[in-house]
Amino acid sequence: MSGNHPAAPLTVLLGDYPHTRPLKDGTVPVAGVDCRHLESAPLPPAFARMVRDLAYDICELPMATCLQARDAGIPLTLLPVVLVGSTHHRSLTRLPEDSAFGPGDLVGRRVGVRSYGQTTGLWVRGWLREEYGVKASDITWVTTEDVHVDQYVNPPYVQRSTAERVGDLLRSRDVSAAVLGPKAIGGQGAGLVPLVADAEDAGKAWTERHGTIPANHLLVVRDDVLRDRPDAVRAVYQALTQAIADTADQRDDSPAGRAVAAGWSTSLTACLEIAGRYALEQDLIREPVDVAAIEHETAFLDT
Repeated sequence: MSGNHPAAPLTVLLGDYPHTRPLKDGTVPVAGVDCRHLESAPLPPAFARMVRDLAYDICELPMATCLQARDAGIPLTLLPVVLVGSTHHRSLTRLPEDSAFGPGDLVGRRVGVRSYGQTTGLWVRGWLREEYGVKASDITWVTTEDVHVDQYVNPPYVQRSTAERVGDLLRSRDVSAAVLGPKAIGGQGAGLVPLVADAEDAGKAWTERHGTIPANHLLVVRDDVLRDRPDAVRAVYQALTQAIADTADQRDDSPAGRAVAAGWSTSLTACLEIAGRYALEQDLIREPVDVAAIEHETAFLDT
């Protein structure tokens, strides 16, 4: 016997988007690699499985979870692919009848969020501090779920609720405002309105000021897979890059459409630097994020 055995399939967990479907259905092949595409509906439980159990070889992961996992020493490497992103001034919501207060009035109030480590909350707290001077610790954050990274301990200004949904916290008057991700806004957030009256313009101003669009979901690979099978990881990355390019006409010119991208760029570098600064300010991580080190770890992908 020669001793040569076919490589094991790579387990890959990606959400269902126009730019990931070509990989899943084989329209864009991953050269020389057998990928086993797994599914999770909803996605967040898969994120927890990845950072707690290293359940997949390559996995979609939220920005805040990526930063917290790196801070905790979990052996995952971030790959330069933005799968989901958008601006988040519309993500801070209120009941329509509560029009007498704005973001600057949240000091000392309670705000609902799915978990303190939710990426939408990271971006919302970031612009709250930048634009209204409201620090994360000025608010009591009421959560309905734990963070994905087991090692993380919430700061003292975070409280866990027994409610199942963030929207329920708002409608029961347990909180004054609620942070809702894009999908929740169209679901449990029906009828709620942004606390920022000109949310779309405010989001546009943020992107113009910072030269980037907030990334919500990125891509990570297990360190052992990156070490042992770098060519396979590159093949997945290159296929996803091709799929993103091929489906450009299926995305509009909104921030959500423009956020999807592959490869290192000044925009992605800025995005990670800002997210890292926000995460440090909000006690989500303990150490500053070394973006140059992250870029160095994956520079081989484009060679």
